[in-house]
Amino acid sequence: MSEISVRMGESKMKLLSFAVPCYNSAAYMEKCVDSLLKGGEDVEILIIDDGSTDETPDIADRYAERYPSIVRAVHKKNGGHGSAVNAGIENATGLYFKVVDSDDWVKEEAYLQILDTLRNLTGTEKVLDMLISNFVYEKPDKNRHKVMRYKHALPVDELFTWEDVRHFHKGQYILMHSVIFRTKLLRQCGLRLPEHTFYVDNLYVFEPLPYVKNMYYLDVNFYRYYIGREGQSVNEDIMIGRIDQQITVNKMMMDYLVEKKSMVIPVKKMYHYMVSYLDIITTVSSILLIRSGTKENLAKKKELWNYLKKKDWMLYRKLRYGLLGNCTNLPGRSGRKISVEGYKICRRFFNFN
Repeated sequence: MSEISVRMGESKMKLLSFAVPCYNSAAYMEKCVDSLLKGGEDVEILIIDDGSTDETPDIADRYAERYPSIVRAVHKKNGGHGSAVNAGIENATGLYFKVVDSDDWVKEEAYLQILDTLRNLTGTEKVLDMLISNFVYEKPDKNRHKVMRYKHALPVDELFTWEDVRHFHKGQYILMHSVIFRTKLLRQCGLRLPEHTFYVDNLYVFEPLPYVKNMYYLDVNFYRYYIGREGQSVNEDIMIGRIDQQITVNKMMMDYLVEKKSMVIPVKKMYHYMVSYLDIITTVSSILLIRSGTKENLAKKKELWNYLKKKDWMLYRKLRYGLLGNCTNLPGRSGRKISVEGYKICRRFFNFN
């Protein structure tokens, strides 16, 4: 485990802990932290300095000194986003836990509603495991704000279980930006994200699901997800350059679903949701491998599907011969072109990536 030092003031149980992973985030992290401070004394903000080489450590320490009962600065060796999230889970004292990336922020009015909801649900007979809210794609370069909401799929303003979940749109799933987990649940399920790996947010919102029983959906636009920063990991060219990391996460999701099959299959709607999630992640991997246009990556695509086939034949059949699996495995150069064009249409319609 990496050496970690924590700068902290008063320590007491909080309602909600935020982990803010920061790597050379000095240029934009203050907007994020300032938005979280509006939660007051009920929240804990863990600024996770992941081995930054700019002013990030100093900014984190200044916040910890200025707000000793709210902010803690956690300094660690560089390990990547997953490692920073792990450090957040390890150090959190809140009943609930949320990750907010350092270039994102939250909206105050929705934030206060989130806190009121958590307060009202704390100590009730049924334990809340996961709270879900909307997030907004912020694309300043296109002057565009796209809200991702779930009211067509989830009951609103009430505790519910997997049995109450309706159908998600094809290609839609709950992202890290949407969720607040019960902290103990994250620890009990043994979540441990891999270090020095991008796209681990998919594991973060996938692996805890078999342990989630009670959920609550608040139809408010809480999280603001900034799109457009240079070098951002969701940029398609960058994703192709990091395709091996995408494949690693994809295979880990396959492994996990097969490993937890006995827990997941009896809860039919959860199983359907997790299979659908794996389906779209495998589709993204496949299309990126096709788009790269190299023989090496086309071989990796074939190997990815063979990996699933060897791992679990029934799961392979479900994905390979479903709508997305068929579309991403059309034969020949013309088939690959059709796959990419179909994906582009779906991405625009469903907001993939």
